[in-house]
Amino acid sequence: MTLEFQNNTDKLIQAIDQWTQGKNKFETPITGLTLHRWESPTHPSSNILDASLCLIAQGKKQVILGKESYTYDSKNFLFTAIDLPVISQIIEASPQQPYLGVILRLDPYVLAQLMLEANLPFKHNNLEKKGVAVGQVSAELNDAFVRLLTLLNTPDDIAILAPLVIKEIFYRLLMSPQGDRLKRITATGATGHRIVKAIEWLKINFARPLSIENLANTMGMSVSSFHQHFRDITSMSPLQYQKRIRLTEARQLIMTQNCDISSASIQVGYESLSQFSREYKRFFSVSPSEDLKHL
Repeated sequence: MTLEFQNNTDKLIQAIDQWTQGKNKFETPITGLTLHRWESPTHPSSNILDASLCLIAQGKKQVILGKESYTYDSKNFLFTAIDLPVISQIIEASPQQPYLGVILRLDPYVLAQLMLEANLPFKHNNLEKKGVAVGQVSAELNDAFVRLLTLLNTPDDIAILAPLVIKEIFYRLLMSPQGDRLKRITATGATGHRIVKAIEWLKINFARPLSIENLANTMGMSVSSFHQHFRDITSMSPLQYQKRIRLTEARQLIMTQNCDISSASIQVGYESLSQFSREYKRFFSVSPSEDLKHL
């Protein structure tokens, strides 16, 4: 680690610490940018991780997708090229050295525009299919994030300068060793782009009955090809993806909106309460009634 890199990391720590005092999450006035703080390790929790670039200034975090685990810290970033239902956990944090992280939501339109402007082709690499990966933080990427967070101190500059810095961050990501993975999914007309469109449909229509054949036809793919590419990118089948979206949404309804178990199961698309309870416990390791009791 160079002295410049460490200095920039220290600046990130100071900036995130400044804006997250007394709160776990700070939605900044910069579109798509959130800051996070935790002063102790957390229990594993399920959530939908938007297509985003996640950087840590201090601490360590683990994200689990299917059967695969991704761990990252101040030297490594995590990015997801698509919205994914994951299980995440802060594994290093303390009051003296809290976990301090930043998440920047990826804009597929800006990414696609960048690829056109810079004429960035992508390689068809069968080893880089999944829409999530961990990569090494470069000095240039670190510096760009410092400049982005510095704009929080001059709100009048955000509207003009923040989009320029975000565009640079996206460019750095596209040019990183993990860039081809992102290019392949972002490129309009590519198979990955079709899967992204399918995921957008599933997120909006998760409570509706799912016909894989109809969705595959809508995406212009055969059922077998759609199934295979969906699993390659997300590490799960379309039905498993829908189920995780449903269960995650149901838990949010129960835990944060004071919704009763039966109503939550119906709202997310379950016709059988017993099936809902069974799959809920299998996914979260506790039953809906146990979650409600803890709350």
